[in-house]
Amino acid sequence: MSWQAEVVRVVARKVTRRALARQRDPAIARADFERLSGRVFRAPPGSLALAGTAGVPGLWVSNRPQGESVVLYFHGGAYVMGSPRTHTGIAAAIALRTGARVFLPDYRLAPEHPFPAAFDDAVATYDALVALGSRPENIVLGGDSAGGGLALALLGHLCREGRPPAGLFAFSPWTDLTFAGASLVTNASREQVLPAHRLTETRNLILGSAKPQDTNDPRLSPLQASFPAPPPVMLHAAQSEILRDDTQRMRGRLPNAEIRIAGDLPHAWPMLHRWLPEARETLDQTAAFIRQCLPQTAES
Repeated sequence: MSWQAEVVRVVARKVTRRALARQRDPAIARADFERLSGRVFRAPPGSLALAGTAGVPGLWVSNRPQGESVVLYFHGGAYVMGSPRTHTGIAAAIALRTGARVFLPDYRLAPEHPFPAAFDDAVATYDALVALGSRPENIVLGGDSAGGGLALALLGHLCREGRPPAGLFAFSPWTDLTFAGASLVTNASREQVLPAHRLTETRNLILGSAKPQDTNDPRLSPLQASFPAPPPVMLHAAQSEILRDDTQRMRGRLPNAEIRIAGDLPHAWPMLHRWLPEARETLDQTAAFIRQCLPQTAES
């Protein structure tokens, strides 16, 4: 691990995880996330973010775009916070490395809009991109945390309908809301960002009036989904995070997926590409994967 990762580990555990452990008002948590992103998750120079609509409102993010390729990126935030604005920085870093335009949908959040609102918005966004002229072979899905799980849920849906995109990547995806992964317990004390004891409370907000058994629904837990004839998939997780097994167990559903497990890094660490060399390395690996999926995207 780099010295920067050691510094981030201390700060994340003492500041970020403690703040998330005590904050129970989604509105305040959202505002805090927005403020943090403005200071920490900034976009690289030359980036452009423009408001637009593709099924739902969102942001088109680019940095010297080339070709017609699109990355449809779903932001993280446990389905209760986050927005295109909080993730403009990582979207721009991906755009810079790939030459693709990135669309960040402002999908609906719980508790105001519980499951399956986010999934419905994801499907609507993909359908709108295709209707606007993007071909599936020029679209790659991506996301982090809950957004990574949402991307995988959408992929399963599209594969079952026989209209998959060119590929998918995800950082620390949340794939199993039944909480069956052993790392939720074994990594609870090592996790740098997410307070494990808050997950059940968060899940209740996401479910709303839905029944607990609905956590098995593949629209919410893509670990339960089927993926007939999937495109290439790359998944990243950290060895020390509580959602590690959410990524590792996806191999049972996607046996040909490229799954990379990093060391003691924070949840969704590529967000910290301005600070961590490990984050930049992961983004470089992911960009190479995206370019392989999208032959029309020029090398950057």
